[in-house]
Amino acid sequence: MGPTADPAFETREAVFRMHGVTKVYPMGEVEVRALDGVDLDLYAGEFVVLLGASGSGKSTLLNILGGLDVPTTGEVYYLDHTLTGATDEALTRFRREHVGFVFQFYNLIPSLTARENVAIVTEIAHDPLPPADALSLVGLGERLDHFPAQLSGGEQQRVAIARAIAKRPAVLLCDEPTGALDSETGVVVLDALERVNRELKTTTAIITHNVARWEIAEGIVHLREGLITHIEQNASRKAARELSW
Repeated sequence: MGPTADPAFETREAVFRMHGVTKVYPMGEVEVRALDGVDLDLYAGEFVVLLGASGSGKSTLLNILGGLDVPTTGEVYYLDHTLTGATDEALTRFRREHVGFVFQFYNLIPSLTARENVAIVTEIAHDPLPPADALSLVGLGERLDHFPAQLSGGEQQRVAIARAIAKRPAVLLCDEPTGALDSETGVVVLDALERVNRELKTTTAIITHNVARWEIAEGIVHLREGLITHIEQNASRKAARELSW
């Protein structure tokens, strides 16, 4: 996870490497620096929380990792692929083949069942999980043929997670996945993400501004005003159900 990482991570493969990354957005006559010289390594199978207040640069960092946005300056590598300067076509292929996304809002298609919402992804993936298997992995094996309106918020979010993991992505990027949920439901969703990380060995990065949730991670990246202030290892990870909210 960068220069302050525990040496144990050096035995893993660096999935992402970011060096000197900045992101500047023009806002009328002024420029907003969303990221201001970020260096970060993420390793295979790692479970990381990006922690910081609103406006600290978390979402911009996640979007650049996932190929949804590009840096203004700096370098971004995914394994042996250079993402910096990649064409839109190359970034689309990168997202399709390697990355799963989970957002705060579920973006499910109301007229499709849980199974059908997941199948949208499996139909274009190279080596997908069967939709029923993906849904079972997040604890929804009995809800395959329910429509979103028949599911709770937490269940809908778990369908969104199943959809994201059904293409067997190497990387799962989650932007405030429990932000719209109550604490009890949020625990269930985080528990599903933990299980995906553990069973599929998916490198997982989760954005949150809620300090209570960092304890599930093995690495915590602290951001403030576009900078990574420090990176720490969590020697005593807790299961989602052990968190105090």
